[in-house]
Amino acid sequence: MRRRFDLPDRIPVFPLTGAVLMPRARMPLHIFEPRYLQMLEDTLKTSHRLIGMIQPEGEGLASIGCAGRVVAFSETDDGRMMISLGAVSRFRLLDTFEGFTPYLQAGIDWSSFGRDLGAPEQDDGLDRQALFALLARYMESEGLSTDWEAAAQAEDELLINSLSMMLPFSAGDKQALLESPSLTDRRELLVGLIEFALHGGQDEERLQ
Repeated sequence: MRRRFDLPDRIPVFPLTGAVLMPRARMPLHIFEPRYLQMLEDTLKTSHRLIGMIQPEGEGLASIGCAGRVVAFSETDDGRMMISLGAVSRFRLLDTFEGFTPYLQAGIDWSSFGRDLGAPEQDDGLDRQALFALLARYMESEGLSTDWEAAAQAEDELLINSLSMMLPFSAGDKQALLESPSLTDRRELLVGLIEFALHGGQDEERLQ
């Protein structure tokens, strides 16, 4: 991925349960809390325009999140901001800072996720026919729908990462998907989670 900015060692973070940003994916967000409106205003003044998406975990934050660059934004009539984050890289959380801003800032380390800055991953073991058959059963059981034509045309990484972000798994399961070392690992975990849900385990916390 070509960047016109250096990766900073400190960025603002947006803790949000159940929301994970996967490598090279995009995430829409509605921002309305004053502290996060201030965060967005400050972020847009930087050269990198990065916001770290990270899940709360216990009394603190998860150890791994993903930073996205603000690639689009618009304001609604009632003062809310609608933004789109384009994933840049996952990061490891080192520490957090409070005091000078109404939102959290974090010291982070990018070094474990060099793969995120390269070309999209491929998954040679992906059996789309089997995945779509499984996914159709899951969608029906959950009362969900999807654009099957768009799914069929999506590249491997976009398909797996989009499903990992959008399907209604627990926060712990989504974190495990985010932390998967490779796209193949993520796809295997995704299939396992869908199969687990179809066997009646969707209301249990599978991974913590």
